[in-house]
Amino acid sequence: MFSGQYGGTAADLSAPIGFLTPSHALILRILSLAGTAGHARAPRAGRRAAGLRNADHELLTRVKCSGFFGSITLYMNRLDQDTSQASRPIRPLPNLIFMSRWLQLPLYLGLILAQGVYVYHFWVELVDLIGAALGNQAALDHILQAVAIKGGVQPTKLNETTIMLVVLGLIDVVMISNLLIMVIVGGYETFVSRMNLESHPDQPEWLSHVNASVLKVKLATAIIGISSIHLLKTFINAGAYDAKTLIAQTGIHLAFLLSAMAIAYCDKIMASTTASHSKHIH
Repeated sequence: MFSGQYGGTAADLSAPIGFLTPSHALILRILSLAGTAGHARAPRAGRRAAGLRNADHELLTRVKCSGFFGSITLYMNRLDQDTSQASRPIRPLPNLIFMSRWLQLPLYLGLILAQGVYVYHFWVELVDLIGAALGNQAALDHILQAVAIKGGVQPTKLNETTIMLVVLGLIDVVMISNLLIMVIVGGYETFVSRMNLESHPDQPEWLSHVNASVLKVKLATAIIGISSIHLLKTFINAGAYDAKTLIAQTGIHLAFLLSAMAIAYCDKIMASTTASHSKHIH
């Protein structure tokens, strides 16, 4: 208790105390004003009530203040202990394990290069589409060959169906590029190191609350979008496929959809459990 460690009155708390840290002393100097006021009021109230001596009132005041100041001292001791633990250096083996997360950095750099390949492929297809629309025969042949289905009838001119298939291919490239961005930025932020983009004006909206669960849901949603594009391209050329292929692709797409719903539902359950646990704690 504080009264056992410090035998003076509450007014004496303004003096430096040897066993306290500077943070302790600062708190106790501030709180000494309340102790001094209580010490001044206690004799007057005591004289009116029972006529006790001034020394008894001083002892009573110290006893009343000791529990409060003792709690403050205990809190500050724990705060200093937490601070010292936070600043304590990590041991070599845990530090090595923790630093191993940087092994993922070459993987994310490789995904950036893969995205560059997708950008190049996008512009090649777009330039050929524009060239075919302007009458370039070489570009038209490349476009028709790109949208041709094995076993189906190859188109001979640039019609609406051909343009739709080329545009769907471009959209497919864009969606895969978005998927790469989510994996690169979200994965680096979640598993490697913080990027400190909180005050950046171009910070993506989804990155402000990204974690492993949110990243999984967003990746599953992006995969569903990519699967939808491929399924739509298949249905446009449905005559070139047999019933088994159409059923298989539809089943795969439904499997992606159910998987995303299951991941989102599990994430909702985990979030509600965490919120309920935090509510019980507070």
